[in-house]
Amino acid sequence: MQLASWRLLARTVKNADIVVEVLDIRDPMSTRSQRLERMVELLDKKLLLVLNKSDLVPRGVAEKWKRILEGMGYDVMYVSARHRLGTRMLRGWIKASAEIKPFTVAVVGFPKTGKSSIINALRGRKGASTSPIPGSPGYTKSIQLLKVEEGFYMIDTPGVIPVEGGWPEAIIRGKSPEELKDPVTPALSLIEKILRYNPRAFMQAYGIEEKEPLKILEALAVKRGWFYKLTKEPLIEEAARTVIRDYHKAKIPFYVPPEEYL
Repeated sequence: MQLASWRLLARTVKNADIVVEVLDIRDPMSTRSQRLERMVELLDKKLLLVLNKSDLVPRGVAEKWKRILEGMGYDVMYVSARHRLGTRMLRGWIKASAEIKPFTVAVVGFPKTGKSSIINALRGRKGASTSPIPGSPGYTKSIQLLKVEEGFYMIDTPGVIPVEGGWPEAIIRGKSPEELKDPVTPALSLIEKILRYNPRAFMQAYGIEEKEPLKILEALAVKRGWFYKLTKEPLIEEAARTVIRDYHKAKIPFYVPPEEYL
């Protein structure tokens, strides 16, 4: 999977009039790039933080995250690109923020925060490649300039994993599950993180009552009939990849509560 270099990102931001950083509302702080935000500030560009996937959290949670980030000095909106919720308001904000015409908007952020889906929602038609899994077909591999309407253009870029990206997000968003040589270690950390905020997440997702990360992987492998041919032990590597895939697909109910940052 090709990720944008910081040099490429800097050039993209420099050539844009407005920068939209897309965050995953389930865990906004782990999907923010402070290095990107500093770059935008240094280049004196307009920045909007878009909390995507708002359909996956209660509205009160979305509102609290919005207030927290606004309190840090940012312009913030929350949307659900998949369900076209808030995308009309986002389009209006962008047009109102543009000081000149024609203008270009750079859409940037971590892989799988939904950048391409937001572009498609704004355009009202398919144009940017989309895929729920990093590295799979449909994943954005290069910069694309896409026309939204006359005088309004958007740049779609490959997702950026900044050096400050948190574990395990930087790993599971940076490569497809199939590319991970060791999917178990990040999957265990991801499971632990999910359980911290939703102890019943894996019961709700898979019907698994176990509470320990490794036992959850073993139980999932048994449930799906995945075993090593020689030892007949549960094939936990495939279970780990499944958990990572299902996290990207929002099949595991989870979000970080805003109260942690209040």
